[in-house]
Amino acid sequence: MEVVPRRSDFFDFVFPAASGILAEMEPYANLPIPEEALPRLAELAALVREWNGKVNLVSRPDAAHLESHHLAACLAPLRFLKFKGPASVLDVGTGGGLPGLPLAICYPHVKFLLVDSIGKKVRAVEDMAQRLGLKNVEVRQARAETLTGQFDFVLGRAVTALPVFVSWVRARVRRGEGHSLPNGLLCWKGGDLTAELAALGVEPRQRFFLEAFFQDEYFREKYILHFAAEDLTRAKPPRAEGDS
Repeated sequence: MEVVPRRSDFFDFVFPAASGILAEMEPYANLPIPEEALPRLAELAALVREWNGKVNLVSRPDAAHLESHHLAACLAPLRFLKFKGPASVLDVGTGGGLPGLPLAICYPHVKFLLVDSIGKKVRAVEDMAQRLGLKNVEVRQARAETLTGQFDFVLGRAVTALPVFVSWVRARVRRGEGHSLPNGLLCWKGGDLTAELAALGVEPRQRFFLEAFFQDEYFREKYILHFAAEDLTRAKPPRAEGDS
């Protein structure tokens, strides 16, 4: 019996390299990812899964959705952040290298410093950065409040409550408006932030809704907040335990 190939089978047979690129692009379909970055993103996903068997970098039940849930969310700034010259980025509480590593792949001319206080996670991220050949990445074991220097942007992906996080990093952000967004803080957050923002005393300049980017209910009430560096100076200090 003659088997008529599906159109996708025929495409895979005639254009195998292009088919591989399309498969790599699928989780990031709504993102302007440079084509040359796709193989490294695929390699990063494989490395995160490899290390996740040794160190808990992402929740193991969610590892099957690493590209569509974790890496895609980390790469969402490609929709709105354009660097227009030399720049530096600090990723605080990088954990498994997210969002710093995927962003470093897609912004190869930007310098990234990835920090975490947990040594085994830092060693995993150092290994992944080295195996990916990322010359624009430095990895360091440190607590956020001990860091020095300033950066165009500071990133935090579900690290801690906003007032605490801002108190750690606001001195690390360099004022400036040389890029598509004013220099500042990008925070990946979820849920109702009414209480956190009230405690912080500063509203974000913009709130980027991930569900609108990816048309996926998984991202409902998940967003990236952008706080401009100059606004962070007005942030209230976090309340001490026991304060009412």
